[in-house]
Amino acid sequence: MDDKKYLQRLINEGEHQQQDFKYRISDALKLAKSVSAFANTTGGRLLIGVRDDGQMSGVRSEEEIYMMHLAAYRYCRPEASIKFDTFHVDRRTIVIATVPPSEKRPICVVNADYKPRAYIRIADENILASPVHLALWRESQKPQGCVLAYNNDIRKLLHLMQGSQTLNQIVRLSKLPRHKVITLLARLIYFGTAKWEYTDQQFRISLT
Repeated sequence: MDDKKYLQRLINEGEHQQQDFKYRISDALKLAKSVSAFANTTGGRLLIGVRDDGQMSGVRSEEEIYMMHLAAYRYCRPEASIKFDTFHVDRRTIVIATVPPSEKRPICVVNADYKPRAYIRIADENILASPVHLALWRESQKPQGCVLAYNNDIRKLLHLMQGSQTLNQIVRLSKLPRHKVITLLARLIYFGTAKWEYTDQQFRISLT
């Protein structure tokens, strides 16, 4: 399959959880958000030089290519693994940046102006990771493994999760410390007892 047919096949898929179009790279930090989101979720690819409508406009300058590398290697901590492939179609240059899922989550976007932020990919959007995501990654990477003791606090949370609740609702209704609720919810998700879903522009937790 030649380059043009290959790119067109990818473009025909549209933007989705594992694919994003970038028409022009004017801000390496914005690109870093996509890299973070893919690395923290199931991986994905950025088609750079492709408009939102799928038109191949091409990468316009060496500066854009430089900013792609900045996004991966300067503004992501730890450094994200990323592979760049360059295609030439009808005198236009298209770059595909492929980001595998990271084993060292979270991959955070860093900048001197604000604290590190981690993103996840949901459908075709990059969403700021919640405190529960951060706790879940911490729990899943503990050398000794994740432990969940069935006690009164857990029973209380399970009762509250009979319906779909936000983190703030769970904290308020349980009257438990926020940091403790976050840790316990992460463990419940880790063991498959609960699920964390994004609906109506907010995260909600419920029983599986």
